Amino acid sequence: MIAFIYQSLPSRVVFANGALAQLPEEVRKLGSKALVLCTLEQRSTAELAVSALENTAVGIFDQAVMHVPREVAENARSTARKLGADVCVAIGGGSTIGLGKAIALESDLPIVALPTTYAGSEMTPIWGITAGGQKKTGRDPRVLPKTVIYDPSLTLSLPPDLSGTSGINAIAHCVEALYAKDTNPMVQLFAEEGIRALAASLPGVVAAPHDIEARSQALYGAWLAGTCLGTAGVALHHKLCHTLGGAFNLPHAQTHTIVLPHALAYNAPAVPDAMARISRAMGTRDPPLALFDLARKVGAPVALKDLGMSERDIERAATFALENPYWNPAPLTYDGVSALLRAAFVGVPPAKAR
Repeated sequence: MIAFIYQSLPSRVVFANGALAQLPEEVRKLGSKALVLCTLEQRSTAELAVSALENTAVGIFDQAVMHVPREVAENARSTARKLGADVCVAIGGGSTIGLGKAIALESDLPIVALPTTYAGSEMTPIWGITAGGQKKTGRDPRVLPKTVIYDPSLTLSLPPDLSGTSGINAIAHCVEALYAKDTNPMVQLFAEEGIRALAASLPGVVAAPHDIEARSQALYGAWLAGTCLGTAGVALHHKLCHTLGGAFNLPHAQTHTIVLPHALAYNAPAVPDAMARISRAMGTRDPPLALFDLARKVGAPVALKDLGMSERDIERAATFALENPYWNPAPLTYDGVSALLRAAFVGVPPAKAR
């Protein structure tokens, strides 16, 4: 017998090529003084948003970085207060949208998000802040962006190599949503379709970076993936990636890309229904190996050692990942998690799913 709880999240989504032009109207529904957030690398894209907003924009804060360091979050909050901002416009990937969430967590400022990657953070009430080498995460409805503007043309600035890893990061959200403790039929439909759209479009995005149709399909898949992440829980894969990112400052999307095939292989025997859906979405009998091959096809790294992780950090990472109990469909053991991390560190193909 089917039994589940489904809680939809209140957010407005505008999806269209050229949707940046609708930013002023969407901001006016929430406030009159917008602080635009971005990374240094995306300053020029943020300036496009400021130009569109005209007098509604009160400034740009361009110091967003990976994993939202606490000091950066505090600086951004201070800037928002000084400028009298009553809405934040976060234009970028998970780092920038995460910074917007850090501001909203303590100020209740509404967020308008314009994703330029496939991270999916824009569709979730999940926040994360790093301090003292540890990344703390949580869920709070205050940090969920009020409006998300998906404009595929904004992803054209995402280089092919980052497009591939960002897209596989999105696939990870779908994969774990399929076997999350609180999964449900709606999330499973979104997850399977998200995997299909992303796996089919990412090679095209990398091969022809200006193919707007491939970009649109990938962004559509990322929206589905973000919705999955926002409405269902996570398990071993996300726990490991948060651990690796916070403790060793490894890049977010690349870490997800490397760990995902191995984490799925670890859980595969315990989640036959999820494996069947992933197999159908990707047209394969071996989803972990197919994900590993997809990473190689899009030119992504497949070994943690190539991200700068040291072999001596494997044991520390395994210990950190098991310090606080959390739900996972397969039993978690130190030896099992260490073996998973070692395979990901070296970059060998994952064990074939049984």
